[in-house]
Amino acid sequence: MSEKKISALVSAGNASAGPPLGPQLGPLPVNIGQVVNEINEKTSKFEGMEVPIEVIVDEETGEFEIDVGIPPMASLIREELGIEKGSGEPNKNKVADMSIEQVKNVAEMKIGDLLSSDVKAAAKEVIGSCVSMGVTIDGKDGREVQKLIDKGDYDEQLGDN
Repeated sequence: MSEKKISALVSAGNASAGPPLGPQLGPLPVNIGQVVNEINEKTSKFEGMEVPIEVIVDEETGEFEIDVGIPPMASLIREELGIEKGSGEPNKNKVADMSIEQVKNVAEMKIGDLLSSDVKAAAKEVIGSCVSMGVTIDGKDGREVQKLIDKGDYDEQLGDN
């Protein structure tokens, strides 16, 4: 079996037969419309974000498989907060405040891509990204919130596993 892999970054829910997919899929024996529709279906929950995808095509049969990656952590945080970008000077200028519930949402979306095996550890990774973006958590510095998570102060919100 001869496989062709195509990797691209697409706008979630809005992939099209144009670049970057169309030109790469064109020479292959697939229905481009079908591929694009399936990508849009599989990425719709990340609407408004850039999502990494991989299309694996069997060059003999035209059968295809689509693997959808998870957007980068910073993209998920920006989307959750509705902000354009993080702070250029995160130690001086804060751009937003995130609730612990929002941290948990992002952690649950991203957990499959992280080294963390549970939501508490994943939440600490999300908070680490927030620190570098100039985002506070429940009005506090992220490093302080990470210590509170270690002490168990957020077990109720994050699950106490």
